[in-house]
Amino acid sequence: MGSTVKFDPVSEHEKTRAALAATMERLVRLLRDVGDLDTASGIPVWSVGDVGAHLAAVYLAYCSAATDDKAMDWDRILPPGDGTLAARIAAMNAMSIRLVVGADRARLGDFVTERGETFLRSTAGLPPDTPVVVPWFGKDSTLTLATVTGLMLSESLVHGLDIARGAGRPWPIAPDEARLVIGQMMPTLMPLMLDATQARGASLAVDLSIKGGPRLAVVVADETMTVTRDAPHRRYDCRIMATPSAFLLVSFGRTPIWKAIVRGQVRAGGRKPWLAARFGQLSASP
Repeated sequence: MGSTVKFDPVSEHEKTRAALAATMERLVRLLRDVGDLDTASGIPVWSVGDVGAHLAAVYLAYCSAATDDKAMDWDRILPPGDGTLAARIAAMNAMSIRLVVGADRARLGDFVTERGETFLRSTAGLPPDTPVVVPWFGKDSTLTLATVTGLMLSESLVHGLDIARGAGRPWPIAPDEARLVIGQMMPTLMPLMLDATQARGASLAVDLSIKGGPRLAVVVADETMTVTRDAPHRRYDCRIMATPSAFLLVSFGRTPIWKAIVRGQVRAGGRKPWLAARFGQLSASP
């Protein structure tokens, strides 16, 4: 496996906060510059305005969670039942685009700015492992502040691309930004998004090597997944090598895997490289 440079969680968290602040500024400019909010976005069933409304809901949710906003009535907002995470997120996504409608959508940029700045100001100086209660992930569910910040960055980058594609605007995602998302939130999110049905009977160990870092050890067994950074050396079934931006966009369904492979952005190797395809089928998409 070779040597691995251990990451500094505090330093990486601060870099993620800085990336979120910079991406938020880009996102707000994009929202304010879009002429027609009813135009189709990069998500077939949503308009550009729908994506903006969803982002406003994302910023509201994470800001309220991080600041422990008692005014949020999560019992009224959240879908009933304790279904899978993918089902809960899908329900939340459908609901989110109805939170900001009509003329209020013209002020999406202002709302994202206010909530984003409140989140960054309220969490400044807190340790990256500070627990944040996220009820939409499940009753009494918590994530670390580092994971939440990475999730906000991922939502901003990916949905910014959705808006930009609909508006015909450029929206580059820098490799360093993608690396921060992968390192900060995917070790937590990937196991949570495991499709138990697809994982039934699966047993594999994958060395997921992102160009320039991070490097993740992904092990699937007994219908569970563990993802570990800086893992000790072990025997892997296959190795997946990917550029950070390509892996991010493939993971979120914004770039077809075949296109990334043709471009040389994703490659599989190791003893059983064909298991890379099996690995790609294990996550549930909301």
